[in-house]
Amino acid sequence: MNRVQEAVPDQAVPDRRQRKKQLTKDALIAAALELFAAQGYDRTAVHEITDAVDVSERTFFRYFASKEDLVLSFIGDGAAAFAAELAARPPQEEPLAAARNALQVSLRDLSGGQGLPNYLSAMRLIDSTPTLLAAYLRYTHDQDSTIIEVLARREGVDPVTDRRPRVLAAVIGALVFLSDRDWRAGDNPDPDAMAATFDAYVDALIPALSGHWEAGAETSSTTLPMARPPAT
Repeated sequence: MNRVQEAVPDQAVPDRRQRKKQLTKDALIAAALELFAAQGYDRTAVHEITDAVDVSERTFFRYFASKEDLVLSFIGDGAAAFAAELAARPPQEEPLAAARNALQVSLRDLSGGQGLPNYLSAMRLIDSTPTLLAAYLRYTHDQDSTIIEVLARREGVDPVTDRRPRVLAAVIGALVFLSDRDWRAGDNPDPDAMAATFDAYVDALIPALSGHWEAGAETSSTTLPMARPPAT
């Protein structure tokens, strides 16, 4: 083995393979979203997606179980990123504050590359396709179990006998849904605007649950507060 070969780290080849796999996956996603937008989700076949990328259908199924799985992969990736950030938040943070900060951090990943455009395209497709919308709602409901486990572990409680992790996971899921809907309906595509909208809903949570509501006290949707920087 010559000196040049000796200088190449052992992990270089696996790293190159991983990058190549990611490039192939990204290309399949981009081609699929473009075809779905042009001719419709139901009218697009898997072989059309693979033909556009010049790979085999077998390659497609190495990455995705189906067209539905490809579209919902954005939701899965986002949920996994949020759960990981929630688990990593400092233990002194209260559960809702930890969720608030975890969402802000996980949203930053949308800002780079094609993450944000692809996510927005996928969500438009979900909204306009009944079968995908049903799958999306089922999938997001199923993700609650992961958040419940993370919250229970952070607080040192048993999620089987303690209802609080389940209640908060359901609340977080509802607030994320509302925030995402409002954000995509607005005119600011920056993920920070999504975080700000989530913050506004969190701020309205306790007043909505306790006491009577004073007319005009609710923050206007046109004057949502800026997202707070997450604690370090």
